Amino acid sequence: QEQLVESGGGLVQPGGSLRLSCAASRFTLDYPIIGWFRQAPGKEREFVATITWAVGTTYYAESVKGRFTISRDNAENTVHLQMNNLKPEDTAVYYCGQFSAGSMFARSSYENWGQGTQVTVSS
Repeated sequence: QEQLVESGGGLVQPGGSLRLSCAASRFTLDYPIIGWFRQAPGKEREFVATITWAVGTTYYAESVKGRFTISRDNAENTVHLQMNNLKPEDTAVYYCGQFSAGSMFARSSYENWGQGTQVTVSS
């Protein structure tokens, strides 16, 4: 079973940037959509962004629109999440998953989650 591996998290000051990566041994047509979600302490895992692997169509949560950019690197089998102008409320563990069925904005529609990468935005 495929499992994704997230990397790139860290501690950054408000207004700073980070670039997260989600790597897999292969992305196949069985999983045409890759999503980033995040989970803050005491909160539910929430949708951040998705990208369709073949065409590159993207969707974003309203809270990150204009600040985050999701992209894919077909040759490297990697999906990136460029996060700019970070805010303290962006602090969370960020996970990537492969879409299986249902709503692309729902956590339950994804599987093969990675272990997550911690993003902390603090001065």
